[in-house]
Amino acid sequence: MLAEATTHTTLPVADLDRAKRWYHDKLGMDPVSEFPEGGVMYETAGGKFGLYQTQVNERAGHTQMDFEVADLKAEMAQLRSNGVVFEDYDMPGIKTTDGVAEWPDGAAAWFKDCEGNVLCIMHQEH
Repeated sequence: MLAEATTHTTLPVADLDRAKRWYHDKLGMDPVSEFPEGGVMYETAGGKFGLYQTQVNERAGHTQMDFEVADLKAEMAQLRSNGVVFEDYDMPGIKTTDGVAEWPDGAAAWFKDCEGNVLCIMHQEH
């Protein structure tokens, strides 16, 4: 059943053109398809995600999508050079130093897109 299904994330945006520019300029990503009703789809090596335009202004305050990467520090350096600002957290279970939270078998860093969606890049030892 659903355990065998492919999944993907869909993120809300208030301004689709602005979001497409941000994903291109900051993350180096361009849509692989566009939908006439106001959405786009992106593909990564391990999946896909979409953006859809909505008038709903609320955004979740938690991680909405993770990108698992081989070299967290290198990805952070590249994203920072593109103007991405990483969040700092100090709460039970998560404390970041210079934007990075570490645990015994991995690390993660969070940032927001231009629409306020919380995204994460992470490295996990397997």
